[in-house]
Amino acid sequence: MGFALTSEPMGGAEAFLLMAEPGCCPGCAPNNPSAVVEVLAERPLTTGAGALRVSGVLRVSADADGWRYQVRDAEIARVVRRRTLMAVSPLFCLPVPAVAQAADGLAVDIHSHAGNLTRMSYGRGGFSAVADPMRQGGLSAISLAVVSDSPIIQLTNGRLRPGRDPRPGELYAFSQHSFPALHALAREQGMPIVRTAADLRTARSARPSVIVASEGADFLEGKIERLDEAYQRWALRHLQLTHYRPNELGDIQTEPSVQGGLTAFGAEVIRRCNALGIVVDVAHATFEGVKKAAAATTKPLVLSHTSLITRPAAWTRRILPDHAKAVAATGGIIGIWPVADYFPNIVSYATDGFARMVDVVGIDHVGLGTDQLGLVGASAMSSYADLPQLAAALRMKFNAEETAKLLGGNYRRVFEVCVG
Repeated sequence: MGFALTSEPMGGAEAFLLMAEPGCCPGCAPNNPSAVVEVLAERPLTTGAGALRVSGVLRVSADADGWRYQVRDAEIARVVRRRTLMAVSPLFCLPVPAVAQAADGLAVDIHSHAGNLTRMSYGRGGFSAVADPMRQGGLSAISLAVVSDSPIIQLTNGRLRPGRDPRPGELYAFSQHSFPALHALAREQGMPIVRTAADLRTARSARPSVIVASEGADFLEGKIERLDEAYQRWALRHLQLTHYRPNELGDIQTEPSVQGGLTAFGAEVIRRCNALGIVVDVAHATFEGVKKAAAATTKPLVLSHTSLITRPAAWTRRILPDHAKAVAATGGIIGIWPVADYFPNIVSYATDGFARMVDVVGIDHVGLGTDQLGLVGASAMSSYADLPQLAAALRMKFNAEETAKLLGGNYRRVFEVCVG
């Protein structure tokens, strides 16, 4: 995907350049052959004024004085297919087979609300497409999360905060609507539910799968037996301890700490998750909470969606290096989320978000956590169909094996250890 630069004023041309940013004036192309793709078509293509996606055959030109990368037999495309390499200009210097290998249907998103799940938990609207974009992008599974404290959370001055205390039994009752909605979405779109490590090992993008998750353990309401119920009845396999409400398990990053990070009940829940076979997710938890969770667990931890920050900041959902290292020290992983305020495009998401975290914790401890349809603002990767673009951007920094780890291999390893 990119912006066309053409000499034809009406936007119809058989040959034009594709750039990452709109040109400021006619003829204004980057002075960098690796940052532009020359597009050649058999018939005039209508390029228009905005961004467009192009499909065709990618070739590397031997002409040292010309544009290095070309797309021949070009057509305007509505979707990005796995063999298409039209993202932003730095991605164009990767050969198509390398991208296909990196996004070969084994990728896993470790935190998602895709499919309009949150609204459907209230019976509002209908499900949106999940399986089709996953197939297009080469994504085999998503950890799809209900939002356990949703009834009491509200957006206040740009921050999600608890608007009131829940009524006794309210959040458990809400879970009895949200978990069935998740299962209904999976049935409607033909997506198997992952219950074992073997299920995840065999998951492929040709038939995408769902890992049942909960963002926040608020539905437990202090009752450990409800964890067993969720495991058995709803196939819960990924549990985030806290969300936007300081709950019975511990404190959160975006509110004042009042419980020392992790409560005794929080530690009990972690131990029970270890015994049952549920991934423990410490996203939203404070650094003190993460350190106590690391001491309580016998299995790797996951921090499913965040990014690195280098200096302390009030109420941020981002984490400092020591926070990340505490998760990695358990053998766990940190999922990088594509918040557009931090990473304005997919290249930045890969080379700043993923790569900086890898520099801190190592290649074995980073994963993909898109928080799709859960972000307050815009996303640098709003569709799973764009996964090949992310794979291409990661290949600017990492080899094929490393890219495969970041896009799903690391989470598969943790899931196998935790769930069995």
